[in-house]
Amino acid sequence: MLYIRNTSLDPHYNLALEEYVLKNLDPGESYILLWQNEPSVIIGRFQNTLAEINSDYIKENSIHVVRRITGGGAVYHDLGNLNFSFIVPDKQKTIDFRKFTEPVLKALAQMGIRAELSGRNDLTIDNKKFSGNAQYHYRDRTLHHGTILYSSRLEDVQKALQVKPQKIESKGIKSVRSRVTNIVDYLEHKLSIEEFRELLLYYLFAGRPIQEYKLTEEDLHKIHRLREEKYLTWEWNYGHSPSFNLTRGRRFAWGGIEVGFNVQKGVIHDCKIYGDFFSNENVDELAQSMRGLRYREEDLADALQQIDLAKYLPQLTKEEFLKLII
Repeated sequence: MLYIRNTSLDPHYNLALEEYVLKNLDPGESYILLWQNEPSVIIGRFQNTLAEINSDYIKENSIHVVRRITGGGAVYHDLGNLNFSFIVPDKQKTIDFRKFTEPVLKALAQMGIRAELSGRNDLTIDNKKFSGNAQYHYRDRTLHHGTILYSSRLEDVQKALQVKPQKIESKGIKSVRSRVTNIVDYLEHKLSIEEFRELLLYYLFAGRPIQEYKLTEEDLHKIHRLREEKYLTWEWNYGHSPSFNLTRGRRFAWGGIEVGFNVQKGVIHDCKIYGDFFSNENVDELAQSMRGLRYREEDLADALQQIDLAKYLPQLTKEEFLKLII
């Protein structure tokens, strides 16, 4: 495994770096990154940005809003949060959070912190979340990344994210603030986040010499170009959200899904699928397949028979999806 040292605090650059490493560096090699962002909201790949953020608070506090290429929910980053990324060869293409979170949990255990994987993709201490994780598969490689709340301003998490009430109620918890915690509160010997970062890196390499990959000038040029052409654009971070006159949604154990329809004279003119679920495919293709259909159960059921739904939403049956959208 090779470590790529990254001192940038720019979320647009940092997400471009991840994608570049995934898609362009040696596909047979494994890489690890540890990185931080200036105050930012990082939006999941399939989410409706405007529905996830507190726009007024974001604007007043000059907080970045950037979409990532992985699924899952929106997260808040500040300089008290440390992010980790594993980019590895993987021909299985299965979403497996335990495989990538175990090294982090073991490293924390060596620091005296007893944490565990909880739910579908969270790491917790005393049932309080300090890490959310997400994955993306590209060809025969996997990007897994996660957050670590180390010394974040937890009050800002609640203010920046416009969390939907049903997401909190479905977990039986009254507020975002009660759901999260910082690692630093559980350390017997307090460390700065820089010291914590180096200690975590040491444990992730199990005390072995840390081998690094140094980005070349060509690498840097391409990363900056990806930052400019994708991660800084409104089209990627917000995108065009049609005005829906019909919305259907439901929350499952594996994530929430919401389907918006623009129906005119009984015909679906536009469709968009949002949620904090995980998928290896572009669900816009699934949405596209419903455009032009009459919005009635028989027509949608017939269309679903021709669609490989498991390709886009592997945990949802065609019967469940039909019940969801009608």
